[in-house]
Amino acid sequence: MHPTLIRTLRWFGLLETGRRVELKLRSHDVRALPDTMIIGAMKSGTSSLHYYLAQQPQVIAPLRKEVHYFDLNFERGEAWYRASFGREGQDGVNIDSSPYYLFHPLVPQRAHALVPNAKLVVLLRDPVRRAYSHYWHQRDKGRESLSFEDAIAAEPDRIDRDHERLALGEIELSEAHQYFSYLARGRYAEQLERWLQFYPREQLLILRFADLARDPLLVTNEALAYIGLPPLSSAKLEPRHTRKYPPLDPATAERLRDYFVPHDAALAKVLGRPVSW
Repeated sequence: MHPTLIRTLRWFGLLETGRRVELKLRSHDVRALPDTMIIGAMKSGTSSLHYYLAQQPQVIAPLRKEVHYFDLNFERGEAWYRASFGREGQDGVNIDSSPYYLFHPLVPQRAHALVPNAKLVVLLRDPVRRAYSHYWHQRDKGRESLSFEDAIAAEPDRIDRDHERLALGEIELSEAHQYFSYLARGRYAEQLERWLQFYPREQLLILRFADLARDPLLVTNEALAYIGLPPLSSAKLEPRHTRKYPPLDPATAERLRDYFVPHDAALAKVLGRPVSW
């Protein structure tokens, strides 16, 4: 969809209607599958990296940035998924950026069955800061009513059973699992290990949020090189979806840093290098 049309539809409050119409029209074409997927982690710069990459002319952005096929829309089928991307044979690299993919237990298997050669990009952030940012995202959306401390205390009861049921295919969707997984999404090693059961390590580019924030052009060009495209000499590099929120209580932060020590150690083993945030 042309950027001018997107702006016009958004102005009139018709963007979602326009996307649905466009998706239906596209379903009659022979469409491609993504060559690259930014799979997470949520609140770790995935939106910013997507928009930076999309400034490379050979990147084909999807109709909607977060297609969420393998996690939230799997029952819609392959034709629905393909309708979000460029035409089959069109020159360029199609990208799907859906940050729930990293955490959802069935996505690696589903993705490998359809796009086994896709290049995967992962952004990782200090898990304490990521959890707190995630919490305020849900508060701003009106989904979370608990304090941060109460929410992380309630997290196992809220999500653990649904995580098991999703993994077993007993349920297709869980809002609690998607929205309230503040600490679980920061246990990066177990998520990466699920993906590495299906994809070789060389198909995963693992980047740090801190590096993207410090030098976005350098990291963007690293990602472009990985997906086989020329670098950008300049780009609009304003961060996306940032927000201000109250400072995290120092005692809570310290407790969470202790909580993540073994998980960061496990991540270091997966990466083969020390972890620093």
